[in-house]
Amino acid sequence: MISNTGKLAGRTLFITGASRGIGKSIALKAAKDGANVVLAAVNEAVSKFGGIDIVVNNASAISLTPTLDTDMKRYDLMNNINTRGTFLVSKACIPFLKKSSNPHILNLSPPLSMKPKWFQSNLAYTLSKYGMSMCAMGMAEEFKNDGIAVNALWPKTAIHTAAIEMLTGGEGFNVSRKADIMADAAYVIFCKDSKSITGRFCIDETILREEGITDFTPYACNPEWKDKLMLDFFLDEEDFQSKSHTVFDPTKKPTQNSKDLNVIFSAIRANLSADLVRKTTAIYQFNITGDNPGTWFLDLKTGNGALEKGKPSQAADAILTMEANNFFDMFSGKLKPATAFMMGKLKIDGNLQVAMKLEKLMSSLKSKL
Repeated sequence: MISNTGKLAGRTLFITGASRGIGKSIALKAAKDGANVVLAAVNEAVSKFGGIDIVVNNASAISLTPTLDTDMKRYDLMNNINTRGTFLVSKACIPFLKKSSNPHILNLSPPLSMKPKWFQSNLAYTLSKYGMSMCAMGMAEEFKNDGIAVNALWPKTAIHTAAIEMLTGGEGFNVSRKADIMADAAYVIFCKDSKSITGRFCIDETILREEGITDFTPYACNPEWKDKLMLDFFLDEEDFQSKSHTVFDPTKKPTQNSKDLNVIFSAIRANLSADLVRKTTAIYQFNITGDNPGTWFLDLKTGNGALEKGKPSQAADAILTMEANNFFDMFSGKLKPATAFMMGKLKIDGNLQVAMKLEKLMSSLKSKL
């Protein structure tokens, strides 16, 4: 882990969204170094501390919903906090950053990728996060001659936050790292000469490896799972294939044949019950692609439940689209829906939370396959 050196002592850091999670960890790391940490009111910060040296745009709103399920109030919230908020806070602070001897702006946003899979299931959220990334890219060039470093930072793996717990149905601890890794990576960036690092889309682990860190076990929430961490949203596993960047990818399995899927279907039918219907009350549609394409539906809303080929007679609450091998792994307990979704291996249309309810059924089938 990265030790504090005191290089930020006396410097003033303005950060948004620092009440919990990654923002709180970054703020505490800077404060431990002796920095003045400000959570609001730019002018008051300047009046009290004489200027601003570092800006962290961390505040973010998230709603992983497809276009037709995204109401405009939620769309506006994400864009106002993520894109507009980043632009506005940076704009307000830049006049003071120009007077700093080592000014930095750091946006907590992902590297830009134009792959459709990052847009198909949650377009509104992706637009808002990419807006933050484009602010970093544009401002880095715009204020390069002023010596202001503008970069983006994103985690390689899932970070144990409230958002991850929501996505994984409370099962995110084992597959996540602590927010400390993001705080350490941000600290490394802040300590660098602003003229030497700007316009970069930084990944936390990569930044720390550049500093000589090779043991990332202390950052794992559960050290026993350090080699089975979930790759974070917006990152492609093919970008992390070297031995030093091992990330568990449970979707990398040999393609299952139709007989395997029939085993899954039989196990699901054997576990249907009125009690399961009462606890779930939802209809699922599975669009299976790949070598054995087909459409199936699981009715957990009426009677004792049913699994049939084709589309349901009434609208499905959640439509899950995936390749056959991923379907097999999900229902045999080898792959969590949240993991598949975040890695772009599973497309969900409809109610995301309803889709995640399937995880308990999937876990119950594991011992029967």
